[in-house]
Amino acid sequence: MPERNHFEILVIGSGEAGKSLAWAMAKTGRSTAVVERKLIGGSCPNIACLPSKNVIHSAKVAELARRGGEFGVNLGELRVDMTGVRARKRQMVDDLIRIHLDKYRASGAELIMGEARFIGGRTVQVTGQYGPVRMLSGDQVFLNLGTHAVLPEIPGLQEAGPMTHVEALELDRLPEHLVVLGGGFVGLEFAQAMRRFGSRVTLLERGPHLARGEDPDASGEILRIFKREGISVLLNTHLAGVSGVSGREIRVRLVGPEGERAMEASDLLVAAGRKPNTRGLGLEHAGVELDERGYIRVNGRLQTTAPGVWAMGECAGSPQFTHIAFDDFRIVRDNVTGGNRTTIGRIVPFCLFTDPEFARIGLNETEARRLGVPYRAAKTPAAGVLRTRTLSETDGFLKALIGAETDEILGFSALCPQAGEVMAIVQTAMMARIPWTGLRDAIFAHPTMAEGLNVLFSSAPARTEQEHGNANQPHPLQRSTSV
Repeated sequence: MPERNHFEILVIGSGEAGKSLAWAMAKTGRSTAVVERKLIGGSCPNIACLPSKNVIHSAKVAELARRGGEFGVNLGELRVDMTGVRARKRQMVDDLIRIHLDKYRASGAELIMGEARFIGGRTVQVTGQYGPVRMLSGDQVFLNLGTHAVLPEIPGLQEAGPMTHVEALELDRLPEHLVVLGGGFVGLEFAQAMRRFGSRVTLLERGPHLARGEDPDASGEILRIFKREGISVLLNTHLAGVSGVSGREIRVRLVGPEGERAMEASDLLVAAGRKPNTRGLGLEHAGVELDERGYIRVNGRLQTTAPGVWAMGECAGSPQFTHIAFDDFRIVRDNVTGGNRTTIGRIVPFCLFTDPEFARIGLNETEARRLGVPYRAAKTPAAGVLRTRTLSETDGFLKALIGAETDEILGFSALCPQAGEVMAIVQTAMMARIPWTGLRDAIFAHPTMAEGLNVLFSSAPARTEQEHGNANQPHPLQRSTSV
C-alpha cells in the first residue's frame, strides 16, 4: 500500500496536546499523522515533568534515610548511587514510551519521526536522519512545538557547557559543588534534590526573593527551609561571567549586594527560563505569525493567523504546565468538532515539587492587591494540621483568600506535605462555587492533610474584620488569570 501524504489531521509535535489530539481524532476515523523530531510523547514523559519528579522522589528517599534515626530506623552509612538513580528514571521513561507507542497503534494515528519545515500553506517537508523523508499536507494542521531552556548571553557561559534540566536528569555522578542559576520552578526543585543527594549547592537568583510572583511568606519559608538544608542562596545576585568547563572545574563571577566576587565550583546548572521552538520551521511560509517573544499568535480558540492552522501548549504562549497543554487539547478538539471553547478566564493550578510542595490556585495576596481585589485572608501553620505531626514534616502553611463581601473562595496556596492534592479539593470547590463555609464544615477523614482545610477555613475572619479596597468589583477571575 502506498504511503499516504495528505491527512485530514496533521500534527507537528507529539507533546501532551499534540498526541492527545491525534489519538482522539484518529479514533473518530479521521486520517491522522503526527510528526515528531525526537521525543515520543514530548518533553513531559522524557526530559521534564515525570523524570524530574522521579529523581526528586529518589532525593526524598535519601533524605528520609539520612533522617532514619529520627524515626527509630538506623540504616548505617548513607551512600547515594547516581547511576542507580538514573537507571530508575530511565526505566520509567522507557515504560512510558512503550505506552505511547501502544496508544498510537490502538488509535490508528501514524507517528512519523523527523523534523518538519513548512514549504507552503498546511504543507511540510519532513527530514529524517538521512535526509528528506516525506512531503505531508493536512486539511487542518496543529502546532505543538514546545519550548527549550534559555542560555542567557553571559560571557563564557556557552563555552562552559553548562547543564540544563535535560543533562541534569542524566547525571551518573554526584557534582561536588553545583551552582544553580535561577530561583524558579526548575532551579528550586533541582537545587534541593542535588543537595539531598549530597552535593554542595549554591543557588543564584537575580531578584529579591525565590519563586518570583509568590507572596513573601511563601518565598521566605522556602528560603528558610533551603538554608536549613545547607543550600547557599544568593539573592539579588547575577552571574556576570564564567570560565572553565562545567563537570570539571568552573569559576563564576558574581555581582550582588556586596559587590563583585568570584566562586569556584564543579558544575553549573542553568534554569533561567524558556524560549518557544518556533524558529527555523518556516512558519512564515504557512502564514503563521509570531509575537515579539517568538510565540505563535493565537486567539482564545487557539487559532493562528493562518486558516486551518491551530497552535497548542507552550509554543502558543499558554502557561507552561502539562495540565494546561491537555486543556488546550480539549479546547481545540471541541472547536474542531463544532463546539466553541476558549482559553479566556480559565483557572490555572500549579504545584512546585520541592519538599514540602508548594501549590496554588487562583489569586494570591500580591496579585489581589495589585488588581485592587478586596479580600479576607485565612492562614494556618502546617503544624496545626495533625497529619504533619505523624510525618514529622511540620514546615509551611495553608492560606486562602475569600471575598471581602462575599463567601467566594478567590485563591488558595499551601506549602505543606501533599499540597497539590489538598489544592485539588479547593479547586473543585471554586469550580462549583461552593462557599468557603462548605470546606470549613466538611467532614474530612482523620488524620489527613485534607483535614487541614477545616482548620484553615475556621480561622477566616468575619466580613467586617478585614477589608481591602472597594468591594464593588467584578469577579477577579474575569479580570485576570495570572499565576
